[in-house]
Amino acid sequence: MASIDRHTASSTHYASHRIVIVGGGVGGLGLATRLGESLGKSGQARIVLVDRSPTHFWKPLLHEAASGQIDPATHQLQYAVQARRHGFEFEQGSLQSLDRAQRRITIGATRDADGREVLPERDIAFDTLVLAMGSVTNYFGVQGAAEHALPLESVTHAESFRRKLLDACTRANHARRVSGAQHVQPVSINIIGAGATGVELAAALRDSIRLMHRYSLFALDPERDFCIRLIEGTDRVLPALSQRISARAQRILGGLGVDVLTNTRITEVREAAVRTHDGKQLASDIAIWTAGIAGPPVLRTLDGIEVNRNAQVLVSRTLQTTTDANVFALGDCAACPSHADGFLAPRAQVAHQQAMFLARALKCRVGGETLPEFTYRDAGTLVGFGDVGTIGSLSGLRERPVFVDGWFATVVYRLIYRRHVMTLTGFARMTLDTASHWLRRRVHPVIRLH
Repeated sequence: MASIDRHTASSTHYASHRIVIVGGGVGGLGLATRLGESLGKSGQARIVLVDRSPTHFWKPLLHEAASGQIDPATHQLQYAVQARRHGFEFEQGSLQSLDRAQRRITIGATRDADGREVLPERDIAFDTLVLAMGSVTNYFGVQGAAEHALPLESVTHAESFRRKLLDACTRANHARRVSGAQHVQPVSINIIGAGATGVELAAALRDSIRLMHRYSLFALDPERDFCIRLIEGTDRVLPALSQRISARAQRILGGLGVDVLTNTRITEVREAAVRTHDGKQLASDIAIWTAGIAGPPVLRTLDGIEVNRNAQVLVSRTLQTTTDANVFALGDCAACPSHADGFLAPRAQVAHQQAMFLARALKCRVGGETLPEFTYRDAGTLVGFGDVGTIGSLSGLRERPVFVDGWFATVVYRLIYRRHVMTLTGFARMTLDTASHWLRRRVHPVIRLH
């Protein structure tokens, strides 16, 4: 193992306070960027971002990548470039362990495609540690789910799903040509979990299938030869949102030809079928699990850091962990108390607000001031249905959340991503990025066909 590498070896050239952020998602990268600008460039602190991947991708776009409607490579941001521009450092590797007494973490070695070591296992010292590691799929112990149901956590998973979809279409298309039959066994896609991710993926897939038919890629009927099931264990889709939004979403999905199964629990996932709680077997060419999340398993092993049953780190209203005031957590991997009973839901806007809060709070910590407490302000929720539009609610306009749909909701939905890009890169680069994507959609096919 490498010694405390350059983060300690060259510490005499930097401010003494070292802030290490593990995880480069919405919260982690946003925090590193802001702290780099405010503390890193001025020399008040040294900011280090750690992530196992070399690039950042905004997870709410994963359903569009999985359905082939965007090329994820054009939406990725390189951590090393971001670090250079905004006054922080980047180290690639996965968190392996934490030594709270010595105030250091160990990150694992990185390897190339052939398994050869590129970077060795390393130790990184810290004065303040921020865990922003996001979440992993929670299969709830369902038999065969981890083996046969894809998660949707990363670009790699989205690309795997897209390839499986194209392969399933190719097989069905070949079967029709060989048999000469007008009807073949439909391509069956089972989306398990009807939260926002599952609902948006189901709608995006219907759009993508129609686009593939438009380009005559397959001789398959987009309605008859595809079965998209959205399976939910509770009594309605989008169970975390209002009844009005849920009912409207179910009507839209029905109009798109999505088979919605509520009050249906999956008890087993097999290679070619999924089994429900009442013994039914549903044919399955592809199964994808969007039914729940948990904290990364490594969080259960971090030197006494307290976690809940879903492996989320328990934090106070200052976002400090309950067992160590030098360790903070934010985003999906944190169980942050809400003003009502319970904890804040794992949502991108929670992670964003927590990152903005910690950007201010850690400046207070470096300056020796008292830490403020985090207050979450719900801005509402929007759910996209592709060409059909967007529905949801917005908060802050009136005393109660306001239901929105139509063009206004769609514009706000698209601006959320642009705001994220602007937070990371600034207005000028965001504008150029928006223009490049607009031009790309007019030069290239609007669906990835290979």
